[in-house]
Amino acid sequence: MMPKGFKSKNGYGSAKQFEGMTYHEISETMKDKGYKINHSSCRNEFINSLIKIASEISELYSIDNDEKDLKSIAINPDFQDSVRGFMEEIQNERSKNKFST
Repeated sequence: MMPKGFKSKNGYGSAKQFEGMTYHEISETMKDKGYKINHSSCRNEFINSLIKIASEISELYSIDNDEKDLKSIAINPDFQDSVRGFMEEIQNERSKNKFST
């Protein structure tokens, strides 16, 4: 859990900045679908997923990062924006391929 007032050295990532949903909005959507999850759990799941992505990228490039380093990477808004960009690119490619066949 982040201490109150925590700010990473690279700033905050925000849903508005990345054109996405807030943790509260995600929590409400999940509750509407029958899942029991609060905004803090949404954040934890999101960060843990980004830690896994950072770990895979570190392995790919043979970079030895410990858990603290991986979490620091995961909470970095620039890293989050890069992941969003890659996901958007993949989605666009899949859409092109779907319509071109």
